Amino acid sequence: MNNKEAKKILHETIGYSIDKGHELLFECPSCNHHKRKFSVNLDKDVYKCWVCDYRGRNIRRIIRRFGSYLQLQKWDAISDRTDLERFADLFMERRPEEDKPKVDLPEEFTSLATESVPATGMYAIKYLHSRGVTYADILKWKIGFCFSGEYRNRIVIPSFAENGDCSYFIARSYNGDSYKYKNPRASKDVVFNELFIDWNKDLTIVEGVFDALVAGNAVPILGSTLRKGSKLLQQIVRNDTPIYVALDPDAAAKERRIIKMLLEYDIELYKIDVSGYEDVGSMSKQVFQKRKNNATFIDSDNYLLLDLLSAV
Repeated sequence: MNNKEAKKILHETIGYSIDKGHELLFECPSCNHHKRKFSVNLDKDVYKCWVCDYRGRNIRRIIRRFGSYLQLQKWDAISDRTDLERFADLFMERRPEEDKPKVDLPEEFTSLATESVPATGMYAIKYLHSRGVTYADILKWKIGFCFSGEYRNRIVIPSFAENGDCSYFIARSYNGDSYKYKNPRASKDVVFNELFIDWNKDLTIVEGVFDALVAGNAVPILGSTLRKGSKLLQQIVRNDTPIYVALDPDAAAKERRIIKMLLEYDIELYKIDVSGYEDVGSMSKQVFQKRKNNATFIDSDNYLLLDLLSAV
């Protein structure tokens, strides 16, 4: 890497620095502390704020988070990105039909993303409002319902692939059915609502779709887990997307497995405290954002501590 050009791009992105030889000291772009306590080491490709503890490996993440797309292009041009080569096994060629699964919505599906909701949809609307779902959410997520048929009395939330095709959907009962969810017989190896995900921003991994409605730029794992070779993991690694993990409190073991896997792929990682709530979906958006702002940065060292504490 050309350190002179790297310094220039960093100065364009987060301001000027004090050069201490082996490190550059900036004002922290994360906590905005007035003193230059944000250390960037170009040779080791690491960074750390000595005030707020914002830190990590791979300086490109600073450019991506705080810079413009043009600055990120400049950085990639001087750094010769080869990090994906380490994870070649993750990007083995897939059959085309696996890449683009297509699922048909139920014939009885009626959209709620309309100004005139039919009388049969009033109970569905009432249920959504009780979960804190707004009309803006309904429009964005193209939420509907079924009043009859196999998915009778269920909210239906479609998932759209990157190309706009329906790739999956969840059907949630709104009338007290003992089976809360009745989903299609289709592969769950999809990125739920990939069409709406911005991979250049941080992404929150949650359990269910109603959690994702609260979390914003988020993807639900639908009660499953994050697996090696999955499309979701491929996209996270390919885009080097920072991840916030916010699974249900009773899914601690699964959460630790996911954290361990993401650390293996050198992903910038944070853990959101969900204690005191059944899940993210039971929080208000304001409470969730506050919890996210106070999320714990996870690296290999404090992951080991987290794992040890869980065994006590």
